[in-house]
Amino acid sequence: MALDSKDSIAIETKTEDPEALLGNPPDEDALSKQAPSSSEPFRYTTFTRNQLRLLTLLLGLITITSPLTATIYFPLMPLLRSHFHTSAQAINLTITIYIVFQAISPAIFGPLSDSLGRRPVYLFTLLLYVAGSLGLALNKSSLAVLIVLRALQSLGASATQSITYGVVADVCIPSARGGMNGPVSMTLNLGTCIGPVIGGLVAYTSGSYEWVFYALVMIGAVLLAMVILFLPETARIVVGNGSGRDDQSWIEDSVWTMVKNRRQKRKQDTPTVPAGVLEGKTSIRRTPLLKRIKIKNPLACLRVIFHYDTFLALWMHGSFYTVDYAMVAATPDIYKTIYHFNELQIGLSYLPRGVGIIAGGYCNGKLMDYNYKTVARNIGWKVDKISGDDLKKFPIERARSRGVYWLLLISTATLIGYGWVVKTRAHFSILLVLQFIQGFWGTCFYTIFNTLLVDIFPESPATASASASIVRCAMAATGVAILQPLLSSLGRGWYFTILGLWSGGFGVAAVLLIRWKGMQWRIRRLEKELHP
Repeated sequence: MALDSKDSIAIETKTEDPEALLGNPPDEDALSKQAPSSSEPFRYTTFTRNQLRLLTLLLGLITITSPLTATIYFPLMPLLRSHFHTSAQAINLTITIYIVFQAISPAIFGPLSDSLGRRPVYLFTLLLYVAGSLGLALNKSSLAVLIVLRALQSLGASATQSITYGVVADVCIPSARGGMNGPVSMTLNLGTCIGPVIGGLVAYTSGSYEWVFYALVMIGAVLLAMVILFLPETARIVVGNGSGRDDQSWIEDSVWTMVKNRRQKRKQDTPTVPAGVLEGKTSIRRTPLLKRIKIKNPLACLRVIFHYDTFLALWMHGSFYTVDYAMVAATPDIYKTIYHFNELQIGLSYLPRGVGIIAGGYCNGKLMDYNYKTVARNIGWKVDKISGDDLKKFPIERARSRGVYWLLLISTATLIGYGWVVKTRAHFSILLVLQFIQGFWGTCFYTIFNTLLVDIFPESPATASASASIVRCAMAATGVAILQPLLSSLGRGWYFTILGLWSGGFGVAAVLLIRWKGMQWRIRRLEKELHP
């Protein structure tokens, strides 16, 4: 099977001398110390396999804050409404605010991590998260303070996912990103699984909500310590392929050793490679921290949305996030009014979906790497496991979207079936099975198309992932806002039928265009960026 002639367009922009791209003479001493010999291929990353395994675990645990904090809140809503003597609409406002800041946070901190580095941004956002959670635990009387602190908590928790996708792009070649994204997604979605259970258990046994937020404070503090002690800097603009790290030891990559090494290096002449040369064959030396702090315009993420190739990937990501949020938001009402579940039982009802998400995340990671290798084999492409493939010549859109039509069929059938099972008041065990199926296959859409965004924006992966957060949160907020009116007017059966046909129908159209025209649009965009 050969590539279409249009898909085989390549942009020949590589040069062996990164300084030549800037019109500057090369620093021969620096190059002799850093560049690999001509007989040795450039390594995309110097991180070892064991380090990558530990990094995968750390990323999953760090990113758990976002889904855990979002889902642990749902079983608490009746308690909060009673405690603050307010209406359901006012408590729903806290969910809307949380979703809004889910969009804002990655737009600020994603681009910042691309220029400043992953570690310092992780540390700052986790500090915000701990502060917001502690304030929520201590607040006993003010609804306004509850709303503000919920926004602060979201600001700290919601940035981690976009930064994590940036880390994956830093250390993984394209053909192996599925293998890392899958376990990260699996660990990440543990929060989705246990969040409602914890919230429901606390609400049922104690009749109070503050201990849920105290638990989040402790989780945030532990994760903060783990980042300080064990997480190395990976941003390619800071450490290149990893050889630019101050030390190879992960423990010695802590804050205290960074300060010590920085003092020592101030005595030395350490020229830096500018940000534009990220894929050159030299390591990138550290730039002083303050010089790297460049807070970009958060609205710059919006530009990603308006490219043809990225819009379609963002649509797929956002539409199925909306589907998932609609199911999650409708669950408490369904089980409370139809099946008369208490708070603990409502929390436990989220478990099948959570287990499906965890299992689906792991399996999807393996499937993504298999699809990549299959497409490469079909077009006669030899996968470069050392330097990473040049995606300007590889149809990454076809590799990532392979088999998605079957996923769309399963998802659409599951949603329609879910609505009519609720409508006919069938046994709740059928709903639990359908929630598992939707969780298993639904998580594939997030992982596949967020990974595709990182693939087609390798120079700023966290920024691209932040644009996905903006789109999915805007779509989810709209979906939650119209949920109750649509349920009231259509009924649950027709509501989920329309939701399934909407997501499935537009999904098929989007995937068809991605596979047919995606690579051409991407090449055209890259040409315009190089020759504006």
